[in-house]
Amino acid sequence: MSFDLTIDGPRWRTHLDAIRATVPGLVPVIKGNGYGFGRARLARECARMGVDTVAVGALSEVGDVREHHSGDILVLEPLRPGEASAAVPVHLGVIRTVSRLDVVEELAALAVQGHRVPRIVVEMDSPVHRHGIEWTALPRLRKLLTRLPVNGFALHLPLCGPAAKVATTALDRLRAAGLSPWNLWVSHLAGAELERFREYAAAGPDPVVVRPRIGTALWLGDRGALHATGEVLDVHRVRRGEPIGYRQRHASRSGWIVVVSGGTGHGVGLRAPTCGGSPKQRARNAATAALHGAGLTRSPFRWNGRRLRFADSPHMQVSMLLVPDSAVPPRVGDLLDCDVRMTVTTFDAVHLLGNEGRMNTDLTGSRDDLHSLDVPGVPGQVGPGTCPEPGPGHHEPSGPDLPDPLDLPGLSDLPEAISDRARLRPTG
Repeated sequence: MSFDLTIDGPRWRTHLDAIRATVPGLVPVIKGNGYGFGRARLARECARMGVDTVAVGALSEVGDVREHHSGDILVLEPLRPGEASAAVPVHLGVIRTVSRLDVVEELAALAVQGHRVPRIVVEMDSPVHRHGIEWTALPRLRKLLTRLPVNGFALHLPLCGPAAKVATTALDRLRAAGLSPWNLWVSHLAGAELERFREYAAAGPDPVVVRPRIGTALWLGDRGALHATGEVLDVHRVRRGEPIGYRQRHASRSGWIVVVSGGTGHGVGLRAPTCGGSPKQRARNAATAALHGAGLTRSPFRWNGRRLRFADSPHMQVSMLLVPDSAVPPRVGDLLDCDVRMTVTTFDAVHLLGNEGRMNTDLTGSRDDLHSLDVPGVPGQVGPGTCPEPGPGHHEPSGPDLPDPLDLPGLSDLPEAISDRARLRPTG
């Protein structure tokens, strides 16, 4: 049984390289589940593209990325109070984010005492209000930062609204306070808006280099290159009213129960809550809730272009689907297309299809980069856009003699990939 992702390699890499070529100072984001690809694979792509800096979500993610990326790694998770003295993977080329004034004070005190401190990026408050130092602290901040290795300032910008205006106002306030940001690390700025802000930041006596952090738009920007599938494991005839599933709900119609690989352990059936800000979104949420209450929940799996309904709540590794009498059911071994939210999905295997029908495959075993194999590929096209991502679409290189990160304190027990059952399905 296998729940897999197949990538049209040439198409996907054409998209990645286009962004790399048109976004100076690009900082790819590699965090969480690696946007469905796995952090190790994305780190290898960053090495191929030749970027000097990448961003990870947490310090625990540094080890996976360091094995494949020799440049700087920006940790987006801010240092918390009391952690400053432990933030010493300085030699790893790690840059830490600082978003609290008391943490800046701790670091400055350590520096005065002669201790080594990591390079830092100072995150200022933004309309998102997730992390960030209050703007009223600028005078105090200016004095403290003279003692620290500062790699610039960061802004976490909102997805909606005039992000460039927020960034411009922030830059003006930093300059007015006598703080030259050197580098300004920003998220959610793209296209013409990013270019206008870049030109504004570069103007004047103290030019500022803009470092755009890009994750979703980079890795998931061409959904047509991604094809998720689940393997049909069993097919059973069922009559209307017959009890089925864990909770023995009655089948809503006659047809077939199709058991397919892909369950909650993979991310199937998981959905992020929405704010429901617009009338259309609220109406959609109400309609979805009504269908759920009636036991008519649509699954993300498709057969012959038709989206199937869940026959039972998704299980951990499989899902039970209902194919009505009016349709021809799939056979055991067939593959069902699956619309997935990549940021919450863990695949059993990720296949990178090459130019000549060959695949480079990552098996998600004890680590998501445990195996990298060249195996004969299956001729054919990758399916059209079966991996949508809901919602609206982030320095210098370190020295060449980097120690093995797995031998360093605090990085030896990194979380392992969740699946130890993955296998490569024979292609004969």
